Amino acid sequence: MDNLRDGVTLMHDLIDVFLNYLSVERGLSNNTISSYRRDLNKYAIYLARQKISSVANAERETITDFMFNQKEKGLAAVSISRNLVAIKTFYRFLVKERILKKDPTSVIESPKLWKKLPEVMSLAEVESLIKSPNLKRSQGIRDRAIIEMMYATGMRASELVNLKLEDVNLEVGFVRCLGKGKKERIVPLGSKAREALVRYRDKVRPKIAKERVVSYVFLSRLGKSISRQSLWKIIKRYAREAKIKKVIKPHTLRHSFATHLLEGGADLRSVQEMLGHSDISTTQLYTHIHKDRLKSIHKQFHPRG
Repeated sequence: MDNLRDGVTLMHDLIDVFLNYLSVERGLSNNTISSYRRDLNKYAIYLARQKISSVANAERETITDFMFNQKEKGLAAVSISRNLVAIKTFYRFLVKERILKKDPTSVIESPKLWKKLPEVMSLAEVESLIKSPNLKRSQGIRDRAIIEMMYATGMRASELVNLKLEDVNLEVGFVRCLGKGKKERIVPLGSKAREALVRYRDKVRPKIAKERVVSYVFLSRLGKSISRQSLWKIIKRYAREAKIKKVIKPHTLRHSFATHLLEGGADLRSVQEMLGHSDISTTQLYTHIHKDRLKSIHKQFHPRG
């Protein structure tokens, strides 16, 4: 029992140093850091129970055995993948700081979690969704701009509802997003999104805001920032009107944005930057979606598929 406690304690010291790095150097949110702590604590306990007293003594097989152990305990695939991301990031940090000489996770691939991600829309489905709002109505003009913006930038729902006028440059064509951990990124705006935003800005927003000074871009009928719940309802409503049979949520537009960029030939690093992912392993999940879509198309249309 003493050896178990000692092993966990040593590991926890390294975890604390790592989490401090994530907080101070990379500016990750408290929720993300808490998630890393939980996942790494589980790994530390597993190592100790396997009588592995030092993180340096863990091999690739040790880590894969840990993942299978979590699966046997009934942990969902998405949670197992999150565990692995935490462990891989932890080891990369230890090697970078020269605490370890080698990274046993470098040859371990993440589980194929793309099946667990929200479905990706086809280009035709995106087009149908965008065209659903009625541009003869003020609400339709606003909603078209919202959908265009989300698909053009891959913004998260929270980023869109908190977007302010000063964050959008329609002349140059970019939007400034404040993502997780208050990390700022600049994302280009396409011509269609700019057109929809200009229409909303000039014809609708002044009527909603009236004489009030409101800094948020997208406003509710009461002249306040729209809520995430309202955004969810907007997307669901137009997906239904467009007769899209898939489950469509605001985040589906983000997934579609990333997948369609990769399908168009964009490099992974550029997509990572536009999505605001701090770790490229998160962005790599989209390559799995992309590969699966190609396989499905091949199977469907190739005469010997």
